[in-house]
Amino acid sequence: MRFKIKMALALVMAGASFPALAQVPTGAPPVVAGAKPVKIERIKVHAPSIAGNLEGEAADRDVLVILPPSYGREPSRRYPVVYALHGYSIGAEEWAKEIHVPDTVEGAFANGAREMILVLPDSKTVHNGSMYSSSVTTGDFETFVSRDLVGYIDRHYRTIAQRESRGLAGHSMGGYGTSRIGMKHADMFGALYMMSPCCLSPRDPAQIDPAIFKQLEAIQSPTDSAGLSFPLRAQLATAAAWSPNPRKPPLYLDMPMKDGVVQPDVVAKWAANAPLAFVDQYISNLRRYRAIAIDVGDKDGLKADAQTLHDVLDSYGITNSFEIYEGDHTNKVAWRFQDKLIPFFSTNLDFEVRP
Repeated sequence: MRFKIKMALALVMAGASFPALAQVPTGAPPVVAGAKPVKIERIKVHAPSIAGNLEGEAADRDVLVILPPSYGREPSRRYPVVYALHGYSIGAEEWAKEIHVPDTVEGAFANGAREMILVLPDSKTVHNGSMYSSSVTTGDFETFVSRDLVGYIDRHYRTIAQRESRGLAGHSMGGYGTSRIGMKHADMFGALYMMSPCCLSPRDPAQIDPAIFKQLEAIQSPTDSAGLSFPLRAQLATAAAWSPNPRKPPLYLDMPMKDGVVQPDVVAKWAANAPLAFVDQYISNLRRYRAIAIDVGDKDGLKADAQTLHDVLDSYGITNSFEIYEGDHTNKVAWRFQDKLIPFFSTNLDFEVRP
């Protein structure tokens, strides 16, 4: 099983824009003795930004809301919120299992992190991932996270409804979503944490494999993608998000290669969605954050791009923390969530209600 996972990751990383790694079993830190229970609510959030998409993605999205131990006991208390985005090929429920919710959240609070609300939205699509991007084919998942979801949570829960009290985080494709949404929507969030972010750098046209795209040309409907291998399905998800084409049913997308020939206009669209290509446009936004964190495993193929993003932020004098820890793409994610991510937001979000 582990060999197959490594092979899938190697294929994915042959094209740097691909999301990385399907769900695999992950270990977890020991349960903290005496930790108080959190409450998990499973809700539906309507997303006008996703309604009417060409792919038929549901506009009513599944969302997990994790309420801290004191939420039910202190009815006048308000809380910061952390929005935590899942990776490619999994949804919110699988993400919760991957990071071992509720144990890791309860453990973080028991170990001294201040209590907050955590929100895990589901952004899985027919091709297994939205890329947290804006597309007529998939719908506008970028606006769903940054506007629709935030607005709903602020209306229905006792939040501190100000940007300084909102955090945005994610792993892999979710780390990409955190970088993308964080750069573009600094008016909504006050701190960012990117865990092993994927898809940061533009695709090299020389890496585009004609054999892969020949197989994809045979796909006749969105549901046909269910039988594809991980790397092939990831290509469709990327195309649906980054090169939509409303005049090209039934998939409503363009691929970067057609009939064995690289399509420069499509390659350019994919490159334009790479954070390392557009980060320089959003430096003023990034300066607004109280804190930015990036981490990645030393055995993760995404390490080089994460290092480059850190270096770019450093070159502009933007304060950020960067850690390369011992591990691969997924094996330490639950430890990181409990021992690093939640304490990071405990330190860097505003817990006071401002007038």
